[in-house]
Amino acid sequence: MSLFFSNTLKKLRTERGLSQQALADKMYVTRSTIARWEIGSRLPDAVMISRLSEVLDVDMNMLLSTVARSDECPNIILVDDRKLILSGGLPILEEVMPNATVMGFTQASDALEYAKANRVALAFLDIELRNTSGLDLCCQLLEINPRTNVVYLTAYSDYALDAWSTGASGFMLKPITPEGVREQLRKLRYPFWTGGKDT
Repeated sequence: MSLFFSNTLKKLRTERGLSQQALADKMYVTRSTIARWEIGSRLPDAVMISRLSEVLDVDMNMLLSTVARSDECPNIILVDDRKLILSGGLPILEEVMPNATVMGFTQASDALEYAKANRVALAFLDIELRNTSGLDLCCQLLEINPRTNVVYLTAYSDYALDAWSTGASGFMLKPITPEGVREQLRKLRYPFWTGGKDT
């Protein structure tokens, strides 16, 4: 539930004497869209946040900040078929994102099952997975939740061009480092609150 943003939006709307329908009319969306934002079941994208800031006459950065803090305990996954990468990478992700639930998977199928049951905010995916490709896994994760941020992990920079065409947020060369993770967090398409420093 994205209550930090939803409570802020409802407060701003009521302070301006707008009904959900009136705000929807100004935003060129349906009333049910506003309702979903206000109960926390959905979050607006960057375009909608920009429009909200104009309609409600508030600072866009303030709205972005409330959206980023709305995921109280975001789910982060690391998918790599090498257990060594998981054992080294998971503690780094937990260090950088102490407010997150971090899970590791060696099988793409297990990661997909987890994503179906839990809203994944960020997925770190190895590109060369046994029996599948991280590029294919990205597409499947985005079908489940289009707001999942995906960062590819690989030891080879040759994949960069293919990786960008899948809708990913970033690309990291192995090994995983705290600095590398923080750099990727600054570039996410759908930012969220991690509880870490510099994020």
